[in-house]
Amino acid sequence: RAVGHLGPDLLGPDWDPDLALANLLKDPARPLGEALLDQRNLAGVGNVFKSELCFLLGVTPWLPVGDLPADRSAKLPGLAKKLLEFNRERPIRNTTGRRGQDLYVYGRARRPCLRCRTPLRVAEQGDGSRERPTYWCPTCQPGPAPTTTR
Repeated sequence: RAVGHLGPDLLGPDWDPDLALANLLKDPARPLGEALLDQRNLAGVGNVFKSELCFLLGVTPWLPVGDLPADRSAKLPGLAKKLLEFNRERPIRNTTGRRGQDLYVYGRARRPCLRCRTPLRVAEQGDGSRERPTYWCPTCQPGPAPTTTR
């Protein structure tokens, strides 16, 4: 009963990528970043992986989840699982596969993008209950973004 409301667990034995994707797409107008953090959709993605997944998918976290191109939405659940499995036993999160450059965007505001060298941005994102810092590259991740950034 304590976890019955949660979506499929990315690291659980009952992982169901099709259900996770269907859950994410239930509210097509919802920003992707908010949908990824909603543990009722899929359980396990936190704020760091939200920003990193959006970077790897090449879209801003403010893109309505229903506007995510089909080829990218199809690979989203598998990519999320891969990132969490890769980091399961690591004390320091890594999404790049490189030592010393562990994350593409998270925590790197105003520093150059590892792909294109554009300064990375950060802004708050949330559903009103809790705002969270969200990082992205305005060049590598085209799409909707807030005008007010830090």
